[in-house]
Amino acid sequence: MSMSHLYGRRGEAEEEGVEIESFEITDWDLANEFNPDRRRHRQTKEEMTYGIWAERDSDDDERPSFGGKRSKDYTAPVNFVSAGLRKTAAEEKQQKEEGDSDNSDDDTPSAPPPTRGPAHKKLQKGNFRGNQSQRFAGGIQTGQGIGTWEKHTKGIGQKLLQKMGYQPGKGLGKNAQGIVNPIEAKVRKGKGAVGAYGNERTQQSLQDFPVVDSDEEEEKEFQKELGQWRKDPAASGAKKKPKYSYKTIDELKAKGKLVGRSIGASAGELAQVKVIDMTGREQRIYNSYSQMSNKHSMPEEGSPSMATRDQKESGFALPELEHNLQLLIDLTEQDILQSARRLQHEKDVVVTLSHESQELQSRLEEEQDAISRMEAVLALVDRFPSGETAIGEGPTLQECAHIFETLQTDYYEEYKTMGLADLATAVIHPLLKEKLFPWDPLKDSSYCLEEIGQWRAILESRNLNTGGRDSNMDPYHRLLWEVWMPVMRSSVSSWQPRMVAPMVDCVELWSPLLPVWISDHLLEQLILPRLQREVDSWNPLTDTVPIHSWIHPWLPLLQSRLEPLYPPIRSKLANALQRWHPSDASARLILQPWKDVFTPGAWEAFMVKNIIPKLALCLEELVINPHQQQMDPFNWVMDWEGMLSSSSLVSLLDKNFFPKWLQVLCSWLSNSPNYEEITKWYLGWKGMFSDVLLLQSLIKEKFNEALDIMNRAVSSGMGGYMQPGARENIAYLTQTERRKDFHYEAMQERRDAESITHRGVGATVPTNFKDLIQTKAEENNIVFMPLVAKRHEGKQLYTFGRIVIYIDRGVVFVQGEKTWVPTSLQSLIDMAK
Repeated sequence: MSMSHLYGRRGEAEEEGVEIESFEITDWDLANEFNPDRRRHRQTKEEMTYGIWAERDSDDDERPSFGGKRSKDYTAPVNFVSAGLRKTAAEEKQQKEEGDSDNSDDDTPSAPPPTRGPAHKKLQKGNFRGNQSQRFAGGIQTGQGIGTWEKHTKGIGQKLLQKMGYQPGKGLGKNAQGIVNPIEAKVRKGKGAVGAYGNERTQQSLQDFPVVDSDEEEEKEFQKELGQWRKDPAASGAKKKPKYSYKTIDELKAKGKLVGRSIGASAGELAQVKVIDMTGREQRIYNSYSQMSNKHSMPEEGSPSMATRDQKESGFALPELEHNLQLLIDLTEQDILQSARRLQHEKDVVVTLSHESQELQSRLEEEQDAISRMEAVLALVDRFPSGETAIGEGPTLQECAHIFETLQTDYYEEYKTMGLADLATAVIHPLLKEKLFPWDPLKDSSYCLEEIGQWRAILESRNLNTGGRDSNMDPYHRLLWEVWMPVMRSSVSSWQPRMVAPMVDCVELWSPLLPVWISDHLLEQLILPRLQREVDSWNPLTDTVPIHSWIHPWLPLLQSRLEPLYPPIRSKLANALQRWHPSDASARLILQPWKDVFTPGAWEAFMVKNIIPKLALCLEELVINPHQQQMDPFNWVMDWEGMLSSSSLVSLLDKNFFPKWLQVLCSWLSNSPNYEEITKWYLGWKGMFSDVLLLQSLIKEKFNEALDIMNRAVSSGMGGYMQPGARENIAYLTQTERRKDFHYEAMQERRDAESITHRGVGATVPTNFKDLIQTKAEENNIVFMPLVAKRHEGKQLYTFGRIVIYIDRGVVFVQGEKTWVPTSLQSLIDMAK
């Protein structure tokens, strides 16, 4: 190793401030030891006192002793030294000889070694510690032959490595990626820094870590790292070029928009307030709150360093001028922002005015179109006849209808807005009155029907409330009420109710064109009073025309409105039946059409009061004579079977016929009868009853009772002499009749099922409590009828069978001994039965 390397390492050791005592004996030591003129070191008083721990000046010629540290001088420039390992004197000598032989051909001579080397060397701590493991008494080893000592041992280390997977000749680790040989050091050629002499990688490094580096990349990396070691121009006092920041108008506008968005529209008074900001390192003054808020809205590029700021202030410190310049800049920025806002406002005003101009233009066009349409409407309206127009000169009714249709189809908005339909009152009414003046509804009911239907399609409005006669009446309704209705009113006043066909045809023909309220007015206020007056003057004994012939045609039109006519009709019929005899069949012909018109309860009550007593007298007058029987009275009674209810007729026969009939049978059996005649007589009387009556339980019991009487007579031998085979004949008759009864019962059950099914499909729900009671009375064959001129506390009294009741607020009250008692409907039915 050359002396320059040693001096370099000495300087490096001194640079780190670590003193290392050198134990090797060099040539310099030998020459210095035998030199009589060598410089002697004289101990100072401090060295005498403290020994090796004494502080002393730096002397490169003296050999340092142990201990003693020297503070590092950080103000001195950095010197880069060469790296490498320290070698022994013999190795340095050998290397020197090899270097002289190698450099003999070079043009540049090598540097001469120093005449005297230092007695001690200063090394870095890291180098000393890193190479300490490789330092031995014989000198520093190069790393070759490490581990050869293991051959003199039992080889425990090699065995342990092999147990962990190591294979000789390969690398360490799981994938043999580790190096086995220690890291080799490569000596630089000169004193340059790291990388100054190119690539310093050893052959071992290239083998273990093969990385391909291009020369250009290494050169660029080297130049980049080389520039980092330059000194700071600010520290050396070099003048730095000032850096200016510019702000464009767009950036200023964007910054102003952000500020405006964050603080909103501030008032005019707050915009000019002086604000002193003392939140930073120095005091700042702002002209408004918005300017103060800009401080943190957009950060600056970066604050200069403290050293630069101190240097700047020391060289150029004019705070007043800076404040004035900043104030001018702020005012200029505010002016720019105000101008931008005014410009934006003016643009917005222009856009708004353009929109308003377009709207006004469109509105103007709409107004012009409306004016033109209004002129066309006015031209059409002028065609209608006015008050000054003479009769026959204006347009006809058909032409007026065409004008109205044109207004509705082409000018619908104007027609609705201006209410042109009201013109019909002044225009159409005179023309239509003139046309309807000669009309007689009873002679020609279809006269002017098509014209009225046409005007209905034109004038009737279906979105208005047309339920009354007021100022807001629909034009079509007003037309009918003021033009058509007077003609009908005069016609009805002169109409004879018994001439029913013309008026019924006229009303049915005009009903589809009439509003509901006009139709109701016609039927209730005009026609019904005429019918009431005619009913009051009707006499069933003298009038040859039956009343149902001119009342029943009004049923489809008047329906329940005819209810007030029924009590007078029933009263007049009851008076006419006071002197009636069942032999007169005209009564049945007069009453039969009313059976389905009157309610079932009212009809049953009428029959019980006026017909059944007459039939009972007729049956009482009936004489039952098996040898010479007169059947006319019985036939008169049975002719009313369809008019009377089954329960009423069965009760009538039970009380007035069967007792006499059974009595005659018993007397006949007691006088040596002819059983064949008795059998024929029994079957003959039974054949006089219909199947409906034979199905009634009471009728069956009476005929079964007759069979029992006949069987007892045959069994007991009553009457003396008995015909041969009479007992068998009576037994056969009994069995046959019982079989027929069973057949009749099966038929009745089938009919009941069919009637229940039919009733379930077409039955109507009762609308009130009275209808419910009437329905229950019909199902249980109970008479339910009102009592004439009988009331209790203003409530109508009714008979439910033999019970007197009245209805109040959906509750049935039954007459008790002292007071009226409320009861349920089922209890009422049980009491009536």
